[in-house]
Amino acid sequence: MKKQIANWVVKENTLFNQNYCLLKLTLEDAPFPEFLPGQFVQVKIDNLESAFLRRPISVHYADKKNRELWLLIQIVGVGTNYMADLQLGDSLNLIYPLGNGFSIPSGKPDKDKKLLLIGGGIGSAPLLYLGACLKKAGFTPTFLIGARTERDLLQIEEFSKWGPVYITTENGNSGEKGYVVDHSLLHKRDADFIYTCGPNLMMLSVARYARESGIPCEVSLENRMACGIGACLCCVEQTVFGNTCVCTEGPVFNIDELTWQI
Repeated sequence: MKKQIANWVVKENTLFNQNYCLLKLTLEDAPFPEFLPGQFVQVKIDNLESAFLRRPISVHYADKKNRELWLLIQIVGVGTNYMADLQLGDSLNLIYPLGNGFSIPSGKPDKDKKLLLIGGGIGSAPLLYLGACLKKAGFTPTFLIGARTERDLLQIEEFSKWGPVYITTENGNSGEKGYVVDHSLLHKRDADFIYTCGPNLMMLSVARYARESGIPCEVSLENRMACGIGACLCCVEQTVFGNTCVCTEGPVFNIDELTWQI
């Protein structure tokens, strides 16, 4: 897929709380690109000497009809604070679309096929667009979203547009108490495919569960990235095929491709 670089215009910037915001961007005077679920963009941070590297941000949602690209941001440093402070009409320079995305089942949709999307914290971001694409393809995905507290649960109403949503929080103030792998939904072990993104330890646990249950599983890795095009080699991951750049060969991998000790 051809990479592009352009200035996107801020259409809306919603601050959920001091930790998270949602940017809605639009592209003017150019065709709206095709994004695959699981891909990401590299964001340029202007006029900050301490943030000369671009920031990788997952595609949260892409709305071609309304020409909107959604980026869900966790505010943790100078780069993400810069994005959180953007105002209506400001521009943001992006390189896009980057990486390889999640797989969508091919062939005639099986309405009974159980597709489970498991997200943890800000790692749930790419699963919204994945769920929308699965729904468009004729499936009804199920979401299992985990967070530390209710405050960290984001976009639940948006997820529920595409399928049922189950929740865990570590303190139990919303949904079931505990981690996503502890949720009662997983006791059934009847999913046909699992997609997951979130903290590394969470994905390791989900991958272990999937292997023990004989369920195919794809993970979206969140290795630290700088260039996004495979030049800097800082996002290298060991796979069964050797070391590979997550930004170009991923970020989505089937767990059978990884050498995780699970």
